[in-house]
Amino acid sequence: MNARRTARKADTARSRTFPPLPPARGRRSFAESWWGNAWVEALEGRQRSATGRLARGRTYARAGNVGEITVTPGRVAARVQGSRSTPYRTSMEIPVLGERDWELLLDAAAGQAGHIAALLDRDMPAELVEDAARAGVRLLPRQGELTPSCSCPDWGDPCKHAAAVYYQVARLLDEDPFVLLLLRGRGEQELMDELQRRNAAQAALESTSSHDVPSAAGSVPAKDVFAAARAGLPPLPGPPHAIARPGPTAVFTGSSAPGTGIDPAALEFLAADAAARAVRLLAEALTPAHLGTTPADPLHVDQDVIRLAAAEAPPTVVTRLAQAAGLGPADLARSVRAWQFGGPEGLRVLNEPWDPEQYELAAARDAVRHAWEGERAPALRATRNRLTATGGSAQLRLGTDRRWYPYRKESGTWWPAGPADRDPAAALAAALSTETS
Repeated sequence: MNARRTARKADTARSRTFPPLPPARGRRSFAESWWGNAWVEALEGRQRSATGRLARGRTYARAGNVGEITVTPGRVAARVQGSRSTPYRTSMEIPVLGERDWELLLDAAAGQAGHIAALLDRDMPAELVEDAARAGVRLLPRQGELTPSCSCPDWGDPCKHAAAVYYQVARLLDEDPFVLLLLRGRGEQELMDELQRRNAAQAALESTSSHDVPSAAGSVPAKDVFAAARAGLPPLPGPPHAIARPGPTAVFTGSSAPGTGIDPAALEFLAADAAARAVRLLAEALTPAHLGTTPADPLHVDQDVIRLAAAEAPPTVVTRLAQAAGLGPADLARSVRAWQFGGPEGLRVLNEPWDPEQYELAAARDAVRHAWEGERAPALRATRNRLTATGGSAQLRLGTDRRWYPYRKESGTWWPAGPADRDPAAALAAALSTETS
């Protein structure tokens, strides 16, 4: 009987019905939160060819034509009043997360006390979504994951009635991010119960590990075995001393032999560059923060060409580097500036557009809007990983390091405008300031 009662309670928690939302006349958008905006972008980004139906759906939603909304795992259902007297039965479906995905998501949420506090405060922390994404779990929908269904005769994908429901769901998400979690398969109470259980288990584990645990009879602790094995070994030598600066640069005399292509000036430059890099790498290796870090990936030839060009190489060397990279003077200068502001990632941001998660773009827009309090924030148009200020010459580019790189347009070409920043609003301010300076 108790098991039956528990199952019935879980089923009830996995179904929520919301009363009709009031008309939204006068609202500039259907979402105020970044996660609500990410939901809208998942719809609108996919349906560029259905702008007419989306516009009519927005009108229906603003006018209050959407009735009660019932949310269950993977499905939203509502009745929408159209042109006929009888409302249409409309629904949309979204894939639920599998058990493994939920385990990873719960681990990410339980790992930070702030994540749980934010959820209880009806806030969806961007860090939680980022932690989940790094673990391979997509919480917010991507383009193409929303599947509509409607009893109307319109075969559009979506029809205007389904679009109206989509937009109303964005308003529900603004008020309660647990609606999104329910759509992905879990109810609020069962999620909070599971998070509390994990926190209690972690606290018990930490309490146990802080005391010595007696070993089983007849066994030997592993640390004692390793200590005995090391007893007869000499201690490891200490680290070398840091070097303040490289030694004198080698000087090559004479001219290159015919047909060899060896330039003495270029050889001197490469020798000095190698010595300076060795000193820097040694200094980094001797810092405490270096222990346990993963070595950086080696540079590709094209990347190293730009690095050398940025290292104040002699003009003749720069010319040869540009020829080797197949770059004209302007492109080389842009690449050098990108390297100076961001190293290898700065070059990738310059040359390789990519597709980030929609929530990252929505969160950036939200940060810009809040940073421009009291003033009208610049409108940002999204193209892949780039947000361009409409009507201006400023642009933000999101790197795979999750930092925003400011760009400005000079003579019709986008140029790096400053170092990257975790805060998109600060990066945009840098791009706008260089634009007007």
